[in-house]
Amino acid sequence: MLMQSVFLALLLAAIFGFFAPAVQCRVRGALQNRPRAVWAIPFLLTAIFASASVLAGAFSMPLALLVLGYTGAPVLCAFVQGAGTPPRPTALDFLSILLLWLPLEFAAGVRQLVPRTAQGYLHSVAYGIAILLGLVLFLGYRPFAGLKYNLPLGKRDFWLPLAAFALLAPVLIVVGMAIGFIPPPHWPTASGGSMAAAVGIVFAATALPEEILFRALIQNLMMQRFGSGARTLLAASFLFGCAHLDNGPQPLPNWRYLIVATVAGWAYGKVFQESSTVLSSAALHTLVDWTKHFFF
Repeated sequence: MLMQSVFLALLLAAIFGFFAPAVQCRVRGALQNRPRAVWAIPFLLTAIFASASVLAGAFSMPLALLVLGYTGAPVLCAFVQGAGTPPRPTALDFLSILLLWLPLEFAAGVRQLVPRTAQGYLHSVAYGIAILLGLVLFLGYRPFAGLKYNLPLGKRDFWLPLAAFALLAPVLIVVGMAIGFIPPPHWPTASGGSMAAAVGIVFAATALPEEILFRALIQNLMMQRFGSGARTLLAASFLFGCAHLDNGPQPLPNWRYLIVATVAGWAYGKVFQESSTVLSSAALHTLVDWTKHFFF
C-alpha cells in the first residue's frame, strides 16, 4: 500500500509539474523540434502503468497491450495532423479527447483483465496517465491557447471560486433536494482532521483531473471551434452532466446526477471563463464535492 501511494504521489507531482512554464516550454520545444518523439510517450506511459500493475499484482501482457493501444490512439490522431499550434481545433482533436475520456469512463476491457481488488488503484493510475498524455499533446505537441494551465495570476483567481460557491451552493441544494438527489443537510460526523485532509484528496483525485478534461480541454476547444457564447457553455456543461449518468448512488442511468452535474458544470465553466487559471474552477469544484460529501 505504501508503494502504491508513493506511485500515485509521483504521478500527481508530474501533473503539477506542468504548471511550471519552464516544463511546458521544454516539452513543447522537444516535440516541435522532433515531432516523431511523441511516439515515445505511449510506450513510456504504458511502462508506468505496467509498473503500477506489478505493484498491484495485476500485470498481464494483454492488459499492457490494451493500455498501449489506449495511449497510442490519441497520439495517432495528433501525429497525422502534425506538430505546431493549430489555427483552430479539428475533428481529430476532439476525437483525441474522446479517446482519452471514454475508455476510462466505461473502463473498457479492464474489468475482465484486472482483479477486483486492484481496479480502484489502477483506475487512478490510468486517470493519471490520461491527464499526462492530454497535457503533453495539447500543451506540447499541438499547443492550444486557453487551456489556462498555469498558477493564479491575480486576486480574482482566488475570490472568484468563493463568490461562485456562495451563489451556486443554494441552487444545488434546492435542485438536489427537489429531485431526490440529496437528503436534507446534516452536521458532519467526521473529525475535523479528516475533513481538512479530504480537501486535498478531493482536489487532487477528482476536481483538478475533471477540470483539466472538461474545462481546459473539452470546453476550451469547443469554444475555440464554435465560439464562446452561452450555447457552447451549456453544451459543454451538459456533456459534463452526461459523464455522471453512470454514477451512483441512485439507479443507473442516474438522471438526477445528470441534472445536478449540468448545473454545477455551468458554474465551473463560467468560473473557468472568467479566471486566468484552471485552478479557480478546480477550487470551486472542490468546495462543491467536499460540501456534498460531509454535509449531505
